[in-house]
Amino acid sequence: MCRWLAYQGQPIYLDELVFEPEYSLIHQSLEARKAVTRVNADGFGLGWYTERDTPGVFHEVLPAWGDDNLRSLTHHIRSHRFMAHIRSSTGTQVSRANCHPFILDQWLFIHNGQIGEFDKVKFLLERCLPESLYIKRQGTTDSELIFLLMVKNGLFTEPERAIKETIMEIEKVCRQKDVTEPFKASMCISDGHAFWAVRYSTDNHPPTVFLRCDNGNMTLVSEPLDSKNNWQALAPQTVTFIEGCHYEVHSIEMALCG
Repeated sequence: MCRWLAYQGQPIYLDELVFEPEYSLIHQSLEARKAVTRVNADGFGLGWYTERDTPGVFHEVLPAWGDDNLRSLTHHIRSHRFMAHIRSSTGTQVSRANCHPFILDQWLFIHNGQIGEFDKVKFLLERCLPESLYIKRQGTTDSELIFLLMVKNGLFTEPERAIKETIMEIEKVCRQKDVTEPFKASMCISDGHAFWAVRYSTDNHPPTVFLRCDNGNMTLVSEPLDSKNNWQALAPQTVTFIEGCHYEVHSIEMALCG
């Protein structure tokens, strides 16, 4: 499964988290420790905020460990809030359009997991989108579709409600199509001012998410970047609102597919 990180705090160079730690995101792309898939080689992406109104985004389809552009970019880009994502495809093609983070206006979205038996529900879920959002869909992943469904459900005005409504909407379609494989998701969403981190699965075993606050700097990861014991695992079935080093954890009711 995919590996990701998100950071907000004092401005740092991206390679301080992407390349330098003991178990950096690049290390995880070769040997993930808390994932079903140990090697993640289906593209990568960066998203970062500056003083501009919208974030910068970079996507590439090469394995992250072998791309000199990624090393150079992370060494020179400095940001107070950014995301990085290493992709492991669950069946859709390897393309820049399918790499995270996904972007709409000032919002960024990254996801690890999958909608079980996505082919069964893709048609119905896509048709839950209004035309104005459907035509913005550039790739073929369930991840991008989840993001657009959240936007449709009011992400820009009431993020937590939109996140929960989208999860329940996906569950409803899964039940309609007799899907038995679980919907699994660890997600991070930002509007440029805060993060919303989601850890959810219909089988109550969602992909991991860890949090660390260090001297006012907040880091979210799919697995720890080092062997220190100051990483806190987020609880399953929750959405966590994070602003600075303050965070609030709220539960998400589980509704099993099938």
